Amino acid sequence: MIMIELVNINKVYRKGNKNDVHALKDVSLNIEEGELVALVGVSGSGKSTLLHILGCLDDYDSGEYYFKGRNITKLGSKQIARIRNEEIGFVLQSFGLILGNTVYNNIALPLLLSNKTKVSEIELKIDEILKKLGIYQKKKNLVESLSGGQQQRVAIARAIINNPLLILADEPTGHLDRSTSKDMMDIFHDLNKNEGATILIATHDPFIYEQCHRIIRIDDGRIQ
Repeated sequence: MIMIELVNINKVYRKGNKNDVHALKDVSLNIEEGELVALVGVSGSGKSTLLHILGCLDDYDSGEYYFKGRNITKLGSKQIARIRNEEIGFVLQSFGLILGNTVYNNIALPLLLSNKTKVSEIELKIDEILKKLGIYQKKKNLVESLSGGQQQRVAIARAIINNPLLILADEPTGHLDRSTSKDMMDIFHDLNKNEGATILIATHDPFIYEQCHRIIRIDDGRIQ
């Protein structure tokens, strides 16, 4: 079954002059449920822009975006916010963690925002994921005290805590060494195979995209 369908998506960053940036140009693609897909392109090719649109973090200027058959273009802001928080998990290159907060508090945030998990169950759910990712002993640590690999695991834990249908990862190994990158891909493979998660990874790293089921290439805002 198709999870994502894009039809002629265009995105322009307007500068108020002739230097407007046409970031995406008539992008059309499908992603099936359960796929592990790499979005490959050089820096500035449109990878991050496309992921932000798929994650409902950014608007587009024209075209249609269907997520699980729902036309995102026609949904209200509250409906889009619910999809973004409950059905999509986002892993950023910069981790996107809230500094000055513990590992536990960072991971709990999506659960608190969705307001669907009982307070008594939140800690049990977080503990289960922390143990699975091998960072349970860091539960009460401030996130800035962790290594890069540990911070990435916290970011992944936060992305999957709501059991999202779709996980989007934007250059997730950009700041990681090869050993830690391998650990991260092992986690993604496990989520894909055993949890049925659909995963799209934006990358230009052959070590990452060669492990994916399918490669989508983007260049100068166009799907190749």
